[in-house]
Amino acid sequence: MLSYRHGYHAGNYADVLKHAVLLQALALLQKKEKGLVYIDTHAGAGGYSLSDEFAEKTGEFHDGIGRLWQQQSLPDSLQAYLDNVRHFNEEQDELAFYPGSPALVDMNLRPQDRMLIHELHPSDQQLLAEYFGNDPQVKLVAGDGLKGLLAALPPKERRGLILIDPSYEIKTDYTLVADTLIKAHRKFATGVYMLWYPVVHRQQTEAMLQRLKESGIRRQLRIEQRVLPDSDEFGMTAAGLWIINPPWQLDDIARDMLASLQPLLGADGDYQVTWEVAE
Repeated sequence: MLSYRHGYHAGNYADVLKHAVLLQALALLQKKEKGLVYIDTHAGAGGYSLSDEFAEKTGEFHDGIGRLWQQQSLPDSLQAYLDNVRHFNEEQDELAFYPGSPALVDMNLRPQDRMLIHELHPSDQQLLAEYFGNDPQVKLVAGDGLKGLLAALPPKERRGLILIDPSYEIKTDYTLVADTLIKAHRKFATGVYMLWYPVVHRQQTEAMLQRLKESGIRRQLRIEQRVLPDSDEFGMTAAGLWIINPPWQLDDIARDMLASLQPLLGADGDYQVTWEVAE
């Protein structure tokens, strides 16, 4: 259960989509002055060196953030994401490090906001603890993030952005994630929930998403990018975000973003931004 390390995949095309949309969702929520909580169920290590053994073994970042790094003309949504990655690299010309979701959110946290992050892997727990130190706005929970999410709801702020980003290492993850999200929504119906999902076996992914569609929950948006035709032979061929209660205008921002991303990251693929369940 603890074999998965996100360092192998840091900065790949799925991370680009996930983190660019995450930053836009956060920015839209922060248009209101009232504080919010960001909850991350699978925080990872916080940040990643792209020259370490994990990243070098796969080199996935070359076909992700690597393809955006030298771009000069990007839509505002992607430029904001790239600016954050550049800031994490201390504005150096060389792409050497990649920020995970906790680091990206931390760079954009206001004084009235806070973070609650969960991580199960002991090595990543230690890295997170070192990264955040005694930051009073950040609480690290060493343990199961899905259980931790349910225990944390509803938050005192009554405003929250929740990222659910599991490894899907075992098949039961798909059912467990959907069931947890449905339970979480019952406890905190106004939260913004962002579920990241891979497409390795399309049937398996669609079964999880169909479970959510049939839950009775309103306002469910799919944002998905496919870089290869669906196949059981190629590994992950697509990745997406299933968002409950997306902030106003996030769908339009995502369409503009993906129209620019698609030719950069997967000329043979396609994308969709679809309201799977409306109001």
